[in-house]
Amino acid sequence: MPSSLSALPLPHIAPLHPYTPGVQPTGAGWVKLNTNECPYPPTPRVAEALRSEIGERGAPLRLYPNPTSGPLRAAIAALHGLTDAQVCVGNGSDDILNLLVRCLGGPAAATAFTRPSYSLYPVLVAIQNGGIEVIEFDRSMLLPIAEIAASTAPAFFLTSPNAPTGVGFTRQEIAAILGSYRGLLVVDEAYAPFAEEDAVSLLAEHRNLVVVRTLSKAYALAGIRVGYALADPEVIGWLDRVRDSYNVNRLSQTAALAAFSDPEYYSAIIAKVKQTREACFRKCAYQRGWFTYPSRANFLFTEPRSAAGEAGPAVALSAYNFLYANRVLVRHFPSHALTAPFLRISIGTDEEMKFLDDTFDAWLKAPPNA
Repeated sequence: MPSSLSALPLPHIAPLHPYTPGVQPTGAGWVKLNTNECPYPPTPRVAEALRSEIGERGAPLRLYPNPTSGPLRAAIAALHGLTDAQVCVGNGSDDILNLLVRCLGGPAAATAFTRPSYSLYPVLVAIQNGGIEVIEFDRSMLLPIAEIAASTAPAFFLTSPNAPTGVGFTRQEIAAILGSYRGLLVVDEAYAPFAEEDAVSLLAEHRNLVVVRTLSKAYALAGIRVGYALADPEVIGWLDRVRDSYNVNRLSQTAALAAFSDPEYYSAIIAKVKQTREACFRKCAYQRGWFTYPSRANFLFTEPRSAAGEAGPAVALSAYNFLYANRVLVRHFPSHALTAPFLRISIGTDEEMKFLDDTFDAWLKAPPNA
C-alpha cells in the first residue's frame, strides 16, 4: 500500500481548478437567475415520451441505450438540413466540447479562445495538460477577426452569442474568420435560438467549422443533458472515436426526440424570453442608465451603478451580495477586469424579473455596505 496517494496522479492533475458552476440552491423561495436555464417547462410531450419509454415496470431501463443516438442524430440532421454523418450527440454540449479538446488539445498543441468567454474551456484544456492561447476582447466586444484568423492553434473556441456578455456575432464575421483560419473553428452556439442569425449554413462551404448546440437553454432540458455537434463527417468521425460508447442515456435520447417534435411550442417560449429580455434591457439601459450590452442570448450583462452614480467591481459585488441576501441569484465574474463591474442576469418569468427589479430598487435605497 503506498504511503501517500498524492504521488500517483499525473503531475498536471494536482494544480487543476475545476469549473465553478452557478449556485444551485436547496429549498424554496429563491429567484434563480444565475445559470441561464429556461424559465418555462419543456413541452408536455417530453413527460409523455418519458413515461412511455419507462413503461409500467421500467423494464426498458435494463437495456443499454442506442450507442450512437442514431434516431436522435437523424432528427437533428433533418432539423438543420444536414446528413446523419454530420451530427454527433453528447451528454450536454460540455461533453462535445470535451471530445473536441480530447481530439485537438494537449501538451503538443495549444487550444485558443477569446476572453471573456465560457470559463469551461480552460478547464477542459488543463485536463488534457494542454497549452492555451487567449485573445482578449476589449469593452467594445468587437470580434477580433484578424487576430483569430491568424491563430496557429489547431482549434479555436468562439462563443456566439458570447457568454457572459450576450453580444452576438454575424454570419459574415464568422465567414471572414473561416476564410483565413487554418485550424478548426468551434462556434459554440448554446444561445443561438435567441439570436438573429447563426453559423449553420456556413458548414456547406467550410470543412473547418464545427457548430455546437445544447438543449439546456431554449429547449428547457438542462437536467436531461443533451448537446450535439454539427460538422464535416471527418470531424464527426474523430468525435466518435473518442467518446464513451453509451454517452447519452435512453431517457435523454427520448426526451430530446420529443422536444424536437414540438417546434411550435418552443417558438412561443423563445419569443416570450426575447420579449422579457428586451423589456429588462430597456429598464437597465434606459431607465436606470446602466451600461448594458445588447443581448442575443437569454441573459443580460449589465453594469450596476450605486445611488451615488458609481460603478465598478465593488459596486457590482455590493449589488450581488444584496440580491443574494434577498434570495435572488445572479452571476458575478470578478476575476477579469472587463467582467468584474458587471452582473449577468438570466431571463426569468415576468414575475421573477419584477422581483429582481424591486430588489435592485431596495439596494439603491439601502445604506452603504448594507
